[in-house]
Amino acid sequence: MRILLRTLFLGLAVADLSPGWATASDCGDVVALVLQAYPKAQRSIDGASLTLEPHISIPLTLPDGETPFGLVCKIWPAHDELLLVAVPLMDSVEASEDRHVGDIELLVVDRKSLEVRQRLLQPGLMTDDAIAIRKVEFDTGRYGLAPDVTAFGLRIELATHSQATPFNETGLRLYALAGDALRLVLGGLAVAGNGGEGDASCAGSFHSSQVSLAMGAASHHGYRDIIVVERADTDEPSPDKNGECQSHPGKSVKRTYRLRYDGSRYPVPAALKAMEP
Repeated sequence: MRILLRTLFLGLAVADLSPGWATASDCGDVVALVLQAYPKAQRSIDGASLTLEPHISIPLTLPDGETPFGLVCKIWPAHDELLLVAVPLMDSVEASEDRHVGDIELLVVDRKSLEVRQRLLQPGLMTDDAIAIRKVEFDTGRYGLAPDVTAFGLRIELATHSQATPFNETGLRLYALAGDALRLVLGGLAVAGNGGEGDASCAGSFHSSQVSLAMGAASHHGYRDIIVVERADTDEPSPDKNGECQSHPGKSVKRTYRLRYDGSRYPVPAALKAMEP
């Protein structure tokens, strides 16, 4: 039953997210892609990465179930001539056995020529410790901020290994092209998560949340409002008289928020702020 319970919470945390996650095939020739963006990069001795500076490297592997530290690419459906690329810039000097240190540089690339159209450095997004980065994905849902502006998202999932005090959270950032620049317009919105505290066998108190986004009709400073609906669930499992673990879910709670663009970004309500990597 404990396994079933954990599966339930994980399911609530990842269901119904926007489609369009990155696939390995979207990156194509990884080395050519990276060298076009970083022409001074040097191949490492083992061939597994490209080095920009003595201690800054770009892994040439693609993310898999074991590690999220690799290039992520996604063809942008709203502009299918463009490729979205998230490049991890990892610092080997500051890192340790249980800690990664790094940034992400986002690239908007011409699919035919591999020319970089726009780029934006996001410091610290590949830095973790006890709460580890589990997954980095592009979200190419139709975030139509204005008639001529469609944003794309970057989702970063964080989690712990603890069974007694589990924690899992996915944060969403939205980016939009404004002229020739790529800008962050929404940062750190928690769109899925679960956590709680228990005895690692059955009894405990757990919570989960799932957030959906929709574009509103009203607009502020030229960008449409974003309607955010959060569903929060709780459970307090405990053993029955036969020692079997039984779920005791509480009543689901739904909350609705309206995010209004302030001319620079969409401010995130405190209750929905994601933990930053």
